[in-house]
Amino acid sequence: MNKRLLANAIRYFVMAFALGFALGTVRVLLLVPRIGEASAELLEIPVMLVGIFFIARFLVHRYPQPAGAWVSSGLLALLLLLSFEFTVVLAVRGMSLEQWYASRDPWAFSAYLFALAAFAAMPFFISRRR
Repeated sequence: MNKRLLANAIRYFVMAFALGFALGTVRVLLLVPRIGEASAELLEIPVMLVGIFFIARFLVHRYPQPAGAWVSSGLLALLLLLSFEFTVVLAVRGMSLEQWYASRDPWAFSAYLFALAAFAAMPFFISRRR
């Protein structure tokens, strides 16, 4: 695997995870008690998508590579994100994958899946516009 491709995937994952961690903290501490879990998640996702756009744009301009390589970097970053979320995050929360899935609101879960797809594809689309 190309070192630059891997480095870009790791950068993308770390930056997006940091943003998600910050937004998730605000969501859990401030929004969930006021409007509920599903509504809070649905409010968080558009903010996260805007952040992902700016993170991807920064990385594509700062660390140029061909658009095809950004496909791989985006998919690898998604794999890292899901791996981390389904191991470390669920362990910290004391939940199994089944418990996590059962607790999901259908609308919020659909939006979450869309956001994951956008996360994986965003560097590619930005690199194509470049």
